[in-house]
Amino acid sequence: MTDKKKNEKSASLDEELIRDLADLLNETGLTEIEIERKDLRVRVARGTTAASVSVPAPAPAAVPATQHDTAPAPPASTSEHPGTVASPMVGTAYVAPEPGASPFVEVGTTVREGQTVMIVEAMKTMNHIPSPRSGTVTAILVEDGQPVEFGEPLVVIE
Repeated sequence: MTDKKKNEKSASLDEELIRDLADLLNETGLTEIEIERKDLRVRVARGTTAASVSVPAPAPAAVPATQHDTAPAPPASTSEHPGTVASPMVGTAYVAPEPGASPFVEVGTTVREGQTVMIVEAMKTMNHIPSPRSGTVTAILVEDGQPVEFGEPLVVIE
């Protein structure tokens, strides 16, 4: 087979593979998928528009002129909070082990390091998300069955 025919065959395989991956993105609701085979690596992603929700900050309390605040300023958002547990992958977040079951954690729950706080399903695999530290859950930032992106904040533990 000549090099020209090899290149044409390879290009058509690549196009077919890309189309199949794009169809898979649409079917699963994912925004990105990447595969690697021998000397071929393909990544297909689609642009998304992220909805952002703004919550007005509470008004600061009046502080007497003689009192000095030496504590560091709180993070501007939960994603910057040091106790935020972020999604390690793209997938679907579940707050309970199965439909109708009690959630792994609720706001106010005390957790220990390594305890499962949520599950993120990716490609039909249930990935348990462990607490990176011991503390108290102060916020759950996703709903059961909600699609999540890599790095998206899931839970805040203080």
